Amino acid sequence: MQSFRTEIENPIVERDIIELEKKIRLFKEGRIDEERFRSLRLARGVYGQRQQGVQMIRIKLPYGKVTGDQLLRIADVSDEFSTGRLHITTRQDIQIHYVSLERTPELWTQLEQDDVTLREACGNTVRNVTASASSGIDPEEPFDVSPYAHAVFQYFLRNPVCQEMGRKFKMSFSSSDNDTALSYIHDLGFIPKVKDNERGFKVLLGGGLGSQPRHADVLYEFLPENKLIPVTEGVLRIFDRHGERAKRLKARMKFLVKDIGLDAFVSLVDEEVQALSVQTYDIDTSEFDSDIQTTNVEVPIVRNYNAEAFETWKRLNVLPQKQSGLFAIGIKVKLGDFSTEKARKLAALIKTYAANEMRFTLRQNILLRHVKEELLPFFFQELSKLEFTELGFNSTLDITACPGTDTCNLGIASSTGLALELERVLQTEYPQFVSNQDITIKISGCMNACGQHNMAHIGFQGMSIRTKDRRVAPAVQVLLGGGVLGNGEGRFADKVIKLPSKRGPEALRQILDDFEANSQFDEDFLSYYDRQGQKYFYDFLVPLSDAENLTDSDFIDWGNTKQYIQAVGVGECAGVVIDLVQTLMLEAKEKLDLAKDSFEDQKWSDAIYHTYTSFVNGAKALLTSENIKTNTQANIIQLFDETFVANNALELSKESFADLVYQIKRQEPTKEFAESYAEDAISFFNTIETFRQNQLNYEAS
Repeated sequence: MQSFRTEIENPIVERDIIELEKKIRLFKEGRIDEERFRSLRLARGVYGQRQQGVQMIRIKLPYGKVTGDQLLRIADVSDEFSTGRLHITTRQDIQIHYVSLERTPELWTQLEQDDVTLREACGNTVRNVTASASSGIDPEEPFDVSPYAHAVFQYFLRNPVCQEMGRKFKMSFSSSDNDTALSYIHDLGFIPKVKDNERGFKVLLGGGLGSQPRHADVLYEFLPENKLIPVTEGVLRIFDRHGERAKRLKARMKFLVKDIGLDAFVSLVDEEVQALSVQTYDIDTSEFDSDIQTTNVEVPIVRNYNAEAFETWKRLNVLPQKQSGLFAIGIKVKLGDFSTEKARKLAALIKTYAANEMRFTLRQNILLRHVKEELLPFFFQELSKLEFTELGFNSTLDITACPGTDTCNLGIASSTGLALELERVLQTEYPQFVSNQDITIKISGCMNACGQHNMAHIGFQGMSIRTKDRRVAPAVQVLLGGGVLGNGEGRFADKVIKLPSKRGPEALRQILDDFEANSQFDEDFLSYYDRQGQKYFYDFLVPLSDAENLTDSDFIDWGNTKQYIQAVGVGECAGVVIDLVQTLMLEAKEKLDLAKDSFEDQKWSDAIYHTYTSFVNGAKALLTSENIKTNTQANIIQLFDETFVANNALELSKESFADLVYQIKRQEPTKEFAESYAEDAISFFNTIETFRQNQLNYEAS
């Protein structure tokens, strides 16, 4: 590893990569347990996949923005460490697959040469901050949300308040009231507003998909822009402290807000105000406000191109920007998958003939930005060579799908195979939908909704179905009636019927045929669905659900040749038994080391939060030694008092452990408090380590 460490100029990034390399080595030696190692590698974008012995790497690209040089770097990394393929996710990340675990530090090092990170792309952290791909060029936007999304990404990357939460946390920024970044399904969603000539945001809280979708609540109708960072930090602190940790399926923000109510949640956030690192935070937008620097190149001569095809492409796939004379080009990327060869050619195009910027979209596509009108014929010619002029960008034919059983451990049925077949059906039998942007089709391979199936107009969820003779076939649940309504409003799809997966295309045919035959003049799909009602669709689809007349082909999933077997991938094995209490104690003390580093960097708020986390982790270690289960940080603090302090088993410097720990809520983040709080923590660890040693001595006697 020494050969590449010195290439990283940023010492913080270098420390991250060296730590990953060290933890991989310790894991391989059996010196840290699999669960602890998983937490660390996920927070570094390293994700296990269905196939044993290889990893999926998620590359974090805030709001999907990428330059030509960054795209070239990603392509180089995929060629060297992966398969030469790139996958665009519904959170505007790039994923590459089949990577050796041991090589991930080197891979990360190469990415950082062009300021591309893996940090917190997975795991119980703040995930990639998404935004409308049209932000900054949208004619309907009040202002460009890109600098605000970027500021949130930067501020909370490596921020101690969100490193080890109970579950992941997702945020989005929409460019306008059209809400194309889907605020209503996010933990925090932001929609730009202007009030009395002041910029701000409508803020939504506690939305989510998964098996139990929840519509976000309105936290603020208008939040001034300089309160964006403080409010986000307050929300994260409360989620970190009160969010569920034991029951994974109940650990998302939406369950916390649902359980305690919006008013109680807001009260908890208000209690954190004094402890916040900043009370206001001015975001510098100057880099994004400056004039767009397009290249002044001679327009290449384009000969012998199909003028009619060009005009159709321009009408369906090219978007006028708010900047006069500039256009964005939408590239429909089938299943979000494309080759590094194509990536390199795209990079060359935007560097030479545009403004060196493109964005990956929430629908797994590409948006090239800042193209001069006179260059559109040339781009049409060059993109045609790459097979990147397929019509239907953001249309019904533009199907979203997660990787499903191709690589995901949790996949139940093939989403990609079904998506390819549905697109074939649409292109050959329903070409009129190539210009329809009213109906969206989305597919997920399981209930976790990575393909966002339960917010689509027409959704499919991977399942399985069992016959009377106990044979198992891949299946899909058909969902109808979801969609974005705008300004933070949306709806979730109804579960209509489950049927064998091979009958999914026929279900789509019948739905679209009925829509064309029975919708009223100028009636959109959601109005048509509401008028007909859920049972109407169940009744005409129910013949497709019969599992007793299946043929052999029904037992082979889409995109496969072998008989379907429902299976779940296997994770890594630690190989040895670990002293969990000791591991927790060591990790708690590592937080104190981080607090010391932050203190030396004069980051008082970070130092204080690392100290707070060390208190909680140390308390959890001692509770674990007593076989006491915990589920939230607040619960740990309460149980520690009940178990050790109330009965005088431990004597602390304060009357209770809660008084000791919750100083963080009552004190401003000053140098003096950071220092005294750390001293309290050191004293606390001396106390609990003595107690633990006495425990071990007693057990050994």
